[in-house]
Amino acid sequence: PTNFLLLGEQHDAPDHQRIEREVVEALAAKGELAALALEMAEQGQSTVGLPPGATEAQVRTALRWNDAGWPWQAYGPVVMAAVRAGVPVLGANLPRARMKDAMTDVSLDAQLGAEALKSQQEAVREGHCRLLPESQIGPMTRIQIARDRAMAQTLLKARVPGKTVLLVSGASHSAKALGVPQHLPSD
Repeated sequence: PTNFLLLGEQHDAPDHQRIEREVVEALAAKGELAALALEMAEQGQSTVGLPPGATEAQVRTALRWNDAGWPWQAYGPVVMAAVRAGVPVLGANLPRARMKDAMTDVSLDAQLGAEALKSQQEAVREGHCRLLPESQIGPMTRIQIARDRAMAQTLLKARVPGKTVLLVSGASHSAKALGVPQHLPSD
């Protein structure tokens, strides 16, 4: 097994969530899944301490699940597959309370190489249909970088030798040139 497996999805693609559930089930069946980390829940939230027989309501409460942003109907099956297998589910996203600070943290600009930073800025422009004022591109890019770094930190903390930590996130967060991989060791 690899230390980390990043599954980048299109958020409104049910086939992607089905594949994610199947990957969780396959890794868990082989005893190779260390943890399931999610963009869909904030860092600090987890199912650690819940039994495999926990109810969906208990799991949603533990993760402080935001159904408006992430429909449980879509993500519940992958989350519950991990819980049923006795595998911790970890919130990996930057907490909302830290986003404002990230916007002004210019040290985040140095987290990516010049080309990757330019590409990330362009992705922010495109992701907002080129309607975002140019003065907001830098701050919004910093949030994206901080989110990727938070997810990478969650993966690193969950690492278990000989097992895989699985991250489920949007495709851009899993992009090798821009996302979470930029904040993970290359070995």
